[in-house]
Amino acid sequence: MTTTITLIGNLTRDPELRYTRDGQATSTLGVAVNRRWQDRTTKEWEESTSFFDVVCWRDLAENVAVSLAKGMRVVVAGRLEHRTWQSEEGEHRSKVEVVADDIGASLRFASADVQRTERRGPEAEESEEGAATEEAPPAPVRRIRR
Repeated sequence: MTTTITLIGNLTRDPELRYTRDGQATSTLGVAVNRRWQDRTTKEWEESTSFFDVVCWRDLAENVAVSLAKGMRVVVAGRLEHRTWQSEEGEHRSKVEVVADDIGASLRFASADVQRTERRGPEAEESEEGAATEEAPPAPVRRIRR
C-alpha cells in the first residue's frame, strides 16, 4: 500500500547531497509545516509545527541540491516510507520518511527563474581518440530571489 502525501513548508536545513556506492545521487532535507488556527473559545491564535524528513533520488536529488536552501518555501509530493534498522548498540530503530517524487519552490511569497536541465543519457559520446567521454553536467539552476 502506498500513501501519497503533499507537504508545503519551509526547509529547515540545506539539502545534503550524497552518492551511493553505485553512483546514484540522493539528497536529504527537512521540511517544517506550520498550521495556525483560532481557538473558538478563547479567540486566541494557536500554532503547531510538524517536521518531516524528505529523501529524493537521482536527477531530482541533484537539482534540489543546487536549487534550494534553508528557509525556502517548498511544495513536496511523494510517498511515506517506513524504515527500520538496528543501531550499533543493538537497539531497533524506525523512522517514517517522505520519499519525494517531485519538489518545487512555492511561489506564494517568492518568484523563481526556472531553467530546464539537459537530460543525461546512459550512452557517452566518442571523442576523436576513441575514448568514451561523458556529457557536460547540466547548468546549475538559479536560486529563488527572496
